[in-house]
Amino acid sequence: MKVKVQSLDAGQKNTGTGGDIELKDEIFGVEPRADILHRVVTWQLINRRAPARAARERSDVARTGKKFGRQKGGGTARHGDRRAPIFIGGGKAHGPRARVFVSSLNKKIRQLGLRMALSSKAQSGQLIVLDNLDLKEGKTKELRTKLSSLGFGKTALVIDGDALNVGFARASSNLGSINLLPAIGANVYDIMRHDTLVLTRAAVETLEARFNG
Repeated sequence: MKVKVQSLDAGQKNTGTGGDIELKDEIFGVEPRADILHRVVTWQLINRRAPARAARERSDVARTGKKFGRQKGGGTARHGDRRAPIFIGGGKAHGPRARVFVSSLNKKIRQLGLRMALSSKAQSGQLIVLDNLDLKEGKTKELRTKLSSLGFGKTALVIDGDALNVGFARASSNLGSINLLPAIGANVYDIMRHDTLVLTRAAVETLEARFNG
């Protein structure tokens, strides 16, 4: 699959370094399957959940168990000790239990899901390849002007190579519609929830090396 390499300067084809890039079909030409993408996204969302902290219940509160009042004749309700949930400092009634949310998924399925996510964007025309992310001034105003000519959707995920471009990261930090990730952080959930996927040459090379390795 051949894709035109665009320049960040004006959205024009970059003739200085070659206008096309060959994307490998085994990575960008896989037929997407909704069930595989759903499994990978569900696995990601489960594993990103923080563990739930348990509340101290009546048996966990360090208070005296001595009966603090008479059973009858005091003019109040009958209580055994101060650990009851109705008292300040007492145990929680039916409190949350400690839980750890962990899910496992076969490595082959995870890799297949990422291939399908990349292929989905490539086959639907929502993939843009840029030569690099260099900005002269690294200003948000400058970046916003350049992006208007590239045809980005409402939201775009930009994936760079092993290291992020500092100028682009600084300029895009004020744009809520742009998210930036290194190639090692490419994942199915972030790719699928953005309208446009933007890869640099370095990102394409890193992703292909990642799957070939």
